[in-house]
Order: sequence, then structure tokens, then C-alpha cells
Amino acid sequence: MILRFGYVSTALALWEASPSRTLTFTNWKKQVEEDREKKLLHLTEQNLKNTIRILHYNIAHGIELYRMSSSLVPLATHPDVKWDFISPFRELFKEVGTLVQENNLRVSFHPNQFTLFTSPQEHITANAIIDMTYHYNMLEAMGLHKDANINIHVGGMYGNKLEAIMRFHKNFDKLDKEIRMQTTLENDDKTYTAEETLVICEQQNVPIVFDYHHYWANRQNENFEDLLERIFATWERTGKVPKFHLSSPKSEKLIRAHADYIDIDFALPFIKALKAFGKSADIMIEAKLKDQAALKLVEELGKLRGFKRINGGAIEI
Repeated sequence: MILRFGYVSTALALWEASPSRTLTFTNWKKQVEEDREKKLLHLTEQNLKNTIRILHYNIAHGIELYRMSSSLVPLATHPDVKWDFISPFRELFKEVGTLVQENNLRVSFHPNQFTLFTSPQEHITANAIIDMTYHYNMLEAMGLHKDANINIHVGGMYGNKLEAIMRFHKNFDKLDKEIRMQTTLENDDKTYTAEETLVICEQQNVPIVFDYHHYWANRQNENFEDLLERIFATWERTGKVPKFHLSSPKSEKLIRAHADYIDIDFALPFIKALKAFGKSADIMIEAKLKDQAALKLVEELGKLRGFKRINGGAIEI
């Protein structure tokens, strides 16, 4: 079995390579119309070119798992801006997609916590649909819309979890089917446990991204080892191995905050459970030091008995 490891958004080893350069609506509004357009075009071009730089870095280091920045396009979903961010950058979007496809990379997006489908307020759902469509449109421009996933959390509880879950199903069904089929749901660290999220995924026929740190911070009576068979089953229709998230607590007091690196003692029960299950998986590292943390963990695992490092970001067991 193979475990592949990746990281989120920015390769810290690269100089000036942020793919998330942005512009606030306030600053956009202060500028004359011509400068507004130039600024948006400049920032988007830089973000896409930096994404391409990061992908080349990943290829060179054998890192096949990567989460792209949701902030590639500044103000893309702001109702007062509404600009065509696809047409000027078709070649750059296509270049991203070609690099991914030709090098067997696995990429994804993870919209922010405000993209949710449990709210009783209709405008929240409408904004969530707009944001999910923005991410899907970028994947479509890359030619990855049938392959890459958009990962979100279930959302808030709003005082009644059962009613919130019912709203999720009702509101999520408003999303285009093509986008729903590329969506994954992740258990969170405060509200929806792994088992609760898994049930929702099974009902919606969407895969679950199991987050071990979130499970550890927010669980009831379930043991994650007992959920693995069902977790893997949610991915069967995609033809892909399941994706997991891994981080470790920053401190005993800040248990939900992410540490700079992965504490291997914290991670090993999770890794060993996957080993015992015996099927390959992809693991997104959500540590603060991003690529450096992913490479360090793979190096540490590669020194353990029964684990063989086969490239920069993967372990064979």
C-alpha cells in the first residue's frame, strides 16, 4: 500500500511564491476604473504563475498531493465586482491543468468556513452556491472539473443540529449536480463529528475527507478505526483512493490550533490504523510549515520499520 502526503497552498521553500495575493473591496473601490481592472489582472496573473511554480516544485520533490489556493482570483465572487477572470487567463489555467494531468498530481480546493449549506438564511446558501461555482469554474478552465474535488464542512448547528442537517440536505441539493459530484465533506473540530459527517456523506453519495485532528478534538463514542471501511466506501464511485487530513495540536491549551510540524507521536496511531486497514490513501498535511512539514514527516516515517520512502512525498508500506 502507498501513502502519499501533500500540503496546502504555499511552498514556503520558494521565494515570493504566494498564490493568494489579494485585494480588498475597499481598496478596489478607491481606484479609478482602469486601475481596478489592471490590479485584478495583475494579481490573478501572479497567483496563477506562482501556482505553476509551486506545481513544478512539487513535481521536482515527488509531492503528488496539493491543495490549490481558493484566493487565486481576487474579488471573484464579490457581487459589486463580477469580472471575467477566465477569458484573460485561459492559457495559464490550461497550463495548470496540463501539469496536473501529465504528472499524476492530485489537486483540490477548500473554500472558507463561510461556504456552508446549513444556514436558515437564504442569502448564505446563495453565497455558498456562488463560491462553489467559482471554484468549479476554475477547475473547468483547467480541465480538471471531472477529477479534482472541492472540500467543505457541513456548517453550523444554529441551535438545533437535527434541523441544521435537514437544511443541509435541502440546500445542498440546490447546487448543480456536476458540482455536487465533485464535492467532499470534512468532519470539523467543534460541531459535526466524523460519524455524523459520514452519515451525511452516505446519504448524499459524496466522499468524506476524514480529519484526524478534528476527530481527536471533537468525537463522541466512535473509534475512527471502526469507521474506516465506511470512509473508504464513500470514495468508491470516484475511482480514487480516500483523502485524509492530518495536523497536530499546537499545544495542550490550544488543542484545535495547528502546530508548525506534525508530531509523529500524535500521528502514528492514525498512520498505523491505515497500515492495519491495508489500503492506499492520500494524506493532506495541514501544518503551519506546509511543504516543509510534509517532507519532514515523510522523512521520519521512512526511518520506521515497515515503512519505505519511495519519493519525496510518499511512503510504501
